[in-house]
Amino acid sequence: MIKQTFNIPNLLTATNMLSGVVAIILALSGRIDIAPLCIFVGLLCDFLDGFLARKLGIAGELGKQLDSLADMITFGVAPGVIMMVVMVSSIYMDSFSTETNFTSYVHYELSLWINAVFYNVDNDMNASIKYLPFIALFIPFMSMFRLAKFNLDTRQNDSFIGLPTPLNTFFFLFFPLVMAMNFEQWHNQESIYSLLFNPYLLTVLIVLMSCLLLAELPLFSLKVKHFSWKENEVRYIFLIVCVILILSIRVWAIPIIVILYLILSFIENKLIKKSKINEV
Repeated sequence: MIKQTFNIPNLLTATNMLSGVVAIILALSGRIDIAPLCIFVGLLCDFLDGFLARKLGIAGELGKQLDSLADMITFGVAPGVIMMVVMVSSIYMDSFSTETNFTSYVHYELSLWINAVFYNVDNDMNASIKYLPFIALFIPFMSMFRLAKFNLDTRQNDSFIGLPTPLNTFFFLFFPLVMAMNFEQWHNQESIYSLLFNPYLLTVLIVLMSCLLLAELPLFSLKVKHFSWKENEVRYIFLIVCVILILSIRVWAIPIIVILYLILSFIENKLIKKSKINEV
């Protein structure tokens, strides 16, 4: 029984969970510059645990349940907390100082926000907007229902119905990474960053992407039964384009990859429907 519990796939799932916990701790400490790295570790473990379980022939109900529990932390709670801190930081973009480094800035603004919201300490936090960062918790709220639905939905064995939680998390990792990498450009109010990190735009994106988790959208899975080109054309095209985008524009490739995934899923779904019609 112990061997079945603590096998390699389940240990990878546990590593996925721990990666999410560390990401949450880092985010609440103001280190949203390195918290995404932990999420990337979780993404890798999430892919490998299922892949090895199928290859070793030890996939089972326990692994499925553990996977959902780990995903809830790493791809539900963690991105919600990270985006909450991003929104807190975005509210104070006007207070940028060239003498302040990124981590000190985020930690200081996070402290101001915590004092204003939880301790009623008077500071520069605008009372009309100080509760807005809590909208980021809509991510774990919808992720919980998405993961539960996935476990019960028999239609999602070889594909997805609705945006997968790992891909949703991947999308939101773009914001802390870009924020950290381009911190010195924040003082330019005419730059794209003043729009990109507008707290109200972030609110719209959080609500929209979270709703896609439960949307009745047929999306392809990267899980393959065989490695031949036939029946995997869309997957291989997607992976090739992803590699090219990441190598060429790096972090900016993240939102493009997610949008590309949605577009290719739509195309594949249309092709499958057309093929079925022709067969009839």
